[in-house]
Amino acid sequence: MFYRRFLFGQDSGTANVIGVAAGDLYRPGKGYGFVTEQNRREQELLKIPELNSAFDTVYWYQDSDLSFVEEDSTGCFLDSQKEIGRLEEMTGEGFEGECRRIPLSFKIDVPREGNYKVTLVIRARKPVKDVLIFTGRRRLGWRGDIAAADGMPIEQIGSGVDGEAVFRHTMTVNVCDIIPRGHTKRFEDKSLDITVLADQPKFSEIIVEEAACPTLYIAGDSTVTDQSADYPYAPGCSYCGWGQMISGYLTEKLAVSNHAHSGLTTSSFREEGHYDILAQYAKTGDYCFFQFGHNDQKLEALKAQGGYRNHLLRYLKECREKGVFPLIVTPIARNTWKGNDGSYNDLLAEYAQVCLEIGEEENVPVVDLHKCSMEFIIEKGLEASKAYFYPGDYTHSNDYGAYYMAGIVAEEIVRVCGSRQESAYRFLAECVTDGFGAWEPAEHIVPMVKPKIFEKVENPAEGALLLAEVDRLEEPADRVSALDMIIKTARFFPTNVYNDMFTDVVGHEWYAGCVECAYQNGMIDSGLVEDRKFYPLRNVTLEEFMVFAVNGYKSRRAVPGEVWEKPCAYDGKCREFARPYIRAACYLDLIASDGSAALEQVLTRGEAVEICRKLKL
Repeated sequence: MFYRRFLFGQDSGTANVIGVAAGDLYRPGKGYGFVTEQNRREQELLKIPELNSAFDTVYWYQDSDLSFVEEDSTGCFLDSQKEIGRLEEMTGEGFEGECRRIPLSFKIDVPREGNYKVTLVIRARKPVKDVLIFTGRRRLGWRGDIAAADGMPIEQIGSGVDGEAVFRHTMTVNVCDIIPRGHTKRFEDKSLDITVLADQPKFSEIIVEEAACPTLYIAGDSTVTDQSADYPYAPGCSYCGWGQMISGYLTEKLAVSNHAHSGLTTSSFREEGHYDILAQYAKTGDYCFFQFGHNDQKLEALKAQGGYRNHLLRYLKECREKGVFPLIVTPIARNTWKGNDGSYNDLLAEYAQVCLEIGEEENVPVVDLHKCSMEFIIEKGLEASKAYFYPGDYTHSNDYGAYYMAGIVAEEIVRVCGSRQESAYRFLAECVTDGFGAWEPAEHIVPMVKPKIFEKVENPAEGALLLAEVDRLEEPADRVSALDMIIKTARFFPTNVYNDMFTDVVGHEWYAGCVECAYQNGMIDSGLVEDRKFYPLRNVTLEEFMVFAVNGYKSRRAVPGEVWEKPCAYDGKCREFARPYIRAACYLDLIASDGSAALEQVLTRGEAVEICRKLKL
């Protein structure tokens, strides 16, 4: 059986009891160490969030060192607030909103896939407030105060030397293969990550040993998945799925293995290979949660009473054949309201109803998250509910919202499983805890803004314009390729989520994040939308491309007010909604000002690239 004990602030040990100094950075051959900006830049696998702690610097700090690990007789730590102060001094700009923090992450290689009991010890000479402990792909392990005057379970506080408090907490962590976001192949994962956030996060001791216990597998979409977070970290500005917070409401008798991913449906979860991983590792006595619907509802083949229902039934059958205990979770509600009368707009009612019907017919427990989350949102109202969602988003929760929704799921588990005839379901209910108390959203939730001194730093994830595809430059450009080009030219911050604003853009398609980014940055004029459909794969005309290009330009540079009103040679040749954009395009020399350009012509990819070059952003 695998066993390792790491003692921090020491530089010597044995094969199983290892001393760790502040300078010990992780590398594969070594098998353990801190993960900082330095080794993330050097090791490609450390750049994949799903294979690590799922914390990484916001892109404009990509070449900066933020994590300076120190050590003393109580362990290894970093002074998060000192580093935040250093960033503010370097940039001349402060962080608005929540208190920002730098995470301290430690990575340990393990011999095989499976469950591991992790005991974390932190010795503190003074109270440490608002501590967050995450494991694996940013799954909550613990939150609270260390060495506070009250509110701490007695078994977690002991006495050390010189009057220091000793905090000890044990978590069970699952290690499992994953298909990361943006990849099509499975990556083997044989490492576990522990991350602490606080004003001065610290490790004093970590004990890792193999654990024999059931695993709770999760299948679902972006509202459930293990979302990554940028740092300097603030919980209100971090995307989060309830699946990565449910571990905070479970005892160490159960491990969580989350295979939900953004954009997935009941169909694509199987087709893209995620279900294969679950089916390979899930064993008799394990559990599997299924929550889909947000993306299914946009596909004709996955209507609630059609493909959606059939796929769920197939999953239930296959789980039972393996001795795995399935549970259905109704899709979490969105913060969506009707504009005409201000009433709540329930977009997922029929999908939630099908889940309840299947539960009744198949005698399967159903966690009615849809009903409970909708009641919460209605009670809070549109504006107050925003504090539980990522800023500007009405589908995806932030860390506060995901923690709250996971609490609802935990309560529902007790309700639907506590009195079941099957002992396995009753055991699941017995594993539920009260969590770590209320986690109220901050009063001011403000996303990070790129400091002026980093204005020229581009996001490496955006890549270059599609100039390498020389053999495709003669092909017609479609609308979504046009958006992609303008987004890259304007250096917009990319997104990996999609908020369902168009009925014909499905979340699991490669271009969904591109459409979301364009929508959030005001690039898509309502004149290009028909009955809530955007037609992303329709060939783009010169007129339409000018709308995208001008909107992209004015998000970065000012266009004089009189330009929008000044008549031009194209006024009678374009649609009314497009007229101001064409006037601006003439001013920017994107098209010939004499009226000779054919606005209705379909652009080739090469022609679109040439227009992007003229934008000079």
